[in-house]
Amino acid sequence: MDRDVRLRLDLGYDGTEFSGWARQPGLRTVQGELEAALGRILRLADPPSLTVAGRTDAGVHARGQVAHVDVPVSALAAVGTRSSAASGAMAEGTVAGDTVAPTAEVTAGLIRRLAGVLPPDIRVRAVSAAPEGFDARFSALSRRYGYRVCDAPGGVDPLRRREVLRHPRPLDVGLMNAAATRLLGEHDFAAFCKRREGATTIRELRRLDLVREADGTVLVTVVADAFCHSMVRALVGSLLAVGEGRRPVEWPGEVLGRAVRDPGVHVAPAHGLTLEEVRYPAADELARRAIETRRVRTLS
Repeated sequence: MDRDVRLRLDLGYDGTEFSGWARQPGLRTVQGELEAALGRILRLADPPSLTVAGRTDAGVHARGQVAHVDVPVSALAAVGTRSSAASGAMAEGTVAGDTVAPTAEVTAGLIRRLAGVLPPDIRVRAVSAAPEGFDARFSALSRRYGYRVCDAPGGVDPLRRREVLRHPRPLDVGLMNAAATRLLGEHDFAAFCKRREGATTIRELRRLDLVREADGTVLVTVVADAFCHSMVRALVGSLLAVGEGRRPVEWPGEVLGRAVRDPGVHVAPAHGLTLEEVRYPAADELARRAIETRRVRTLS
């Protein structure tokens, strides 16, 4: 019987022309394009299903996105390699326990084939055999996002207009950092999330800080164990209100404490946001981490 192998894919994309990550009928999405490309390259009757670390919204970019996919070993043998002998070795597989690992030549061939099939706004940088217990979504320890804002009078560098938000008023980064410290820790972030049926809004916000880079762009770095829908952009929107002087430093923390959506919090536009990195534990901790993440959290 044919065995499946789980592959880890490290990828990036320009989200400008996508309706987000998640596959949607009639819409162009990152998941849809990537699954179609894999199905074509691997000659599968139906495209394989990808699981992703972070389901980015329409217009959001990624440099450090991670996904996994389960595919038959026999399908990987069809990937063009340097020699038929290499393909035969893949068909037999390198077996460790119940895991079948593709050769480095096969994964390199898959990367090359994907580069030739995928549109230029998606790039798969690495393909590897996933360790036992790896789940791109549930095994993750944290996600790091960057949000970039330009408040310069002359506007955004035109070469960066797709990844940097133009803000019309000057921002006080010191005030924004003071407000950000009040949001750190494990809280119910319902005030900064769009609720989804059956989903918790409790998250651990581990880092939220701002720096003004050499070119004047303000970079907001946000790290959490996970994020709920629109959370990062809502947090940034609340800090922008503080930075331009419309709200006091204490306001974002007060909104957080009320745990209800505040109409004063404006969700920042999607194009300034980029998923930069997803971190995972050591291989022997992957399965345990996935079990922990699936538990519905409550605040003590």
